[in-house]
Amino acid sequence: MFETGSTDPVAQAFESQRDRLRAVAHRVLGSHADAEDVVQEAWLRLSRQDAAVIENLSGWLTTVVGRISLDVLRSRRTRPEASYDDRLPELVVTLDDAPAPDDDAVLADSLGLALLVVLDSLRPGERLAFVLHDLFAVPFEEIGRILGKSTDAAKMLASRARRKVRATERPTRAGREQREVVDAFLAAARGGDFDGLLRVLDPEVRLTIDTPGGVVVTLGATKVAAGAQLAAGAAALGRAALVDGRPGVLSWREDGTPLSVLAFTVTDGRITAITAVVDPAKLARIDLPAPA
Repeated sequence: MFETGSTDPVAQAFESQRDRLRAVAHRVLGSHADAEDVVQEAWLRLSRQDAAVIENLSGWLTTVVGRISLDVLRSRRTRPEASYDDRLPELVVTLDDAPAPDDDAVLADSLGLALLVVLDSLRPGERLAFVLHDLFAVPFEEIGRILGKSTDAAKMLASRARRKVRATERPTRAGREQREVVDAFLAAARGGDFDGLLRVLDPEVRLTIDTPGGVVVTLGATKVAAGAQLAAGAAALGRAALVDGRPGVLSWREDGTPLSVLAFTVTDGRITAITAVVDPAKLARIDLPAPA
């Protein structure tokens, strides 16, 4: 990386854009380390270019960062076992039969955490289109070029992502329909009903498990359904809960220590993401309700 105090005008121009580029990459990827790597790669690509022929440096750098970030997202989906430096955010958990929290600060925090989780459940193209357009006002025409798609296709991806994100806008109580979808999933898991599991799982569902050894990711309805016994076992021992405003299950061991927290993201009647925390150290740091 170039020195901050460099007199090179290209380096100085890049440095003036660096914080914005890092923010874009971090929002797309959800990892500080990955964002730093993307920004470093963008600098290396710029250093190999004739900057004099770049008419709009800010736009050029945004495009480069977007394309590199997209490659990282796609790589994650082909290597779901890869671990990340950023662990799952701390969760806000309440029992589903308890009054909804009325503290504005708690609600705002819950919304922010839920947004991080739902962004992680989006497909790469959806996530990039949503982040670049809705959070950084990048035109759809430019987003389409990054994705290798038409402007209309980029708009559709962002719209699809927006619908999923809107499910996090009111983190007060899990809706009856969302809870029914989760209950159907748990019932199918307990009964070994594989077809029933596939009916309620989105084909691109993402299961993220925070274990003592790190974060493990499983992608796709078939693989998630095959491992659904974890959810069924936890549900049998636990109670319905709200996890960042999403329907979930909170379970305890016989001695009263927490066993697991499960959270489900439901979009258009299908489960698009499942988050499970089973790491005892992480569970101990979460402010959890006491067992009945």
